[in-house]
Amino acid sequence: MPFMPRADLVPNTSAYENEPLVKATGFREYDARWLFGPDINLLGVQALGLGLGTYIHELGQSKIVVGHDFRSYSLSIKQALILGLLEAGCEVLDIGLALSPTAYFAQFDLDAPCVAMVTASHNENGWTGVKMGAQRPLTFGPEEMGRLKDIVLGGKFVPREGGKLVRVDGVAERFIADVARRVQISRPLKVVCACGNGTAGAFAPQALRAMGVAVVYEMDCDLDWTFPKYNPNPEDQEMLHAMAKAVRDHGADLALGFDGDGDRCGVVDDTGEEIYADKIGLMLARDLAPLNPGATFIVDVKSTGLYATDPVLAANGCTTVYWKTGHSYIKRKTAELGALAGFEKSGHFFLNEPLGHGYDCGLTAAAAILGMLDRNPDQKLSDMRLALPVAYTSLTMSPHCADEVKYDVVAAVVKEYEALAAAAGKILGRGITEVITVNGVRVALEDGSWVLVRASSNKPEIVVVVESTQSDADMRALFRDEVKPRLAKHPQVGAYNQEV
Repeated sequence: MPFMPRADLVPNTSAYENEPLVKATGFREYDARWLFGPDINLLGVQALGLGLGTYIHELGQSKIVVGHDFRSYSLSIKQALILGLLEAGCEVLDIGLALSPTAYFAQFDLDAPCVAMVTASHNENGWTGVKMGAQRPLTFGPEEMGRLKDIVLGGKFVPREGGKLVRVDGVAERFIADVARRVQISRPLKVVCACGNGTAGAFAPQALRAMGVAVVYEMDCDLDWTFPKYNPNPEDQEMLHAMAKAVRDHGADLALGFDGDGDRCGVVDDTGEEIYADKIGLMLARDLAPLNPGATFIVDVKSTGLYATDPVLAANGCTTVYWKTGHSYIKRKTAELGALAGFEKSGHFFLNEPLGHGYDCGLTAAAAILGMLDRNPDQKLSDMRLALPVAYTSLTMSPHCADEVKYDVVAAVVKEYEALAAAAGKILGRGITEVITVNGVRVALEDGSWVLVRASSNKPEIVVVVESTQSDADMRALFRDEVKPRLAKHPQVGAYNQEV
């Protein structure tokens, strides 16, 4: 295989079959994602494996867990990745079809420091990618991704002898047992298990039953890589609405929805109300606070501002830290501060012992939510939701913006808001109290409302979230009359995936 990947190959040429194709834009802040075919070919994946193997040797490691999700091409991509890892002299532990958290668990189970999980998560068909780590339970961040990109695109490979491939059976069963031991439900619950025909369908129903759930209604749990109804993404309205309908149809206590690689969990309560993950995180934090006084919780900048003012957390001496959006960032900050838990609005939950191993796992999050219900047998999930202070939070809205320009657009918007705050400007009649720029820009207003604009870390998009403390109509106005027209001044910003 040639050692210099190219970014200009065409799939229907002979060069495409003989030279590695790797587009630079696939190396993102904390994982790697490409369109299979236009952005990366199998030889490019092999080059990625050789580069990853070279890098983990630099870190003093050589043993790595590898798994793949259920897409038509994922097994082939994993095999190409393994060829590169073997060429780099790595010991590869192949656990087969897996969820991302199964691969993370295998690092502990098999005493392997490194992981490479082939998955595009909830991305549309055609996408592929790899989630990587070399220090359990953490995954790569910008520094590690930058070094890997430099090795692969610069052809700085170091082949080694001694590569070894071991197929390991039984990891999925041990993973489910490990998750199930976190909780044993005594309350007779009826739960809708929604998987969107993604990989979680092979594991989640069994795990919920092992936790003691009395009745599990399986919804789209048959594996189908065409995703015939919608992408398995429990943050999107289409899947959430289907979950809500299933709750009402079955008279269930709640619905738990899992994304394509099982590291995220979405929730619908007994009334069919969709509860976003930041609010579920706050409910969990309020339940866990009396049991863990003085605990620290990490939340991402897309999350509700209610954590900072919550009276239950304050009464128990708990601290909340707002941090960068992205599973690698929140996971790392949760570990760094020894936090009890980290919550990301997209549905990633990071639970440290005794709740979990610290990595993001939809099934571990499900166990925590079910445990909360079990500890409060006189309350429905809707009761807990209604007990929260009121805030009106938008969907996560994502206008298209090319990877090559999205960070420049966001940087310009950051400057606009900083200038507005410096000039004592107002947003819909309200003064600006804080401009947080740890990840894009989060602009806090004097009534506790806020708006957020940041660049997506894994797709060619900008991310927009708004929250109002006043009303649903005001939340919509913050988007319609403030953020949307501000972004519209930048011609690089395209259509939105959804709007409030």
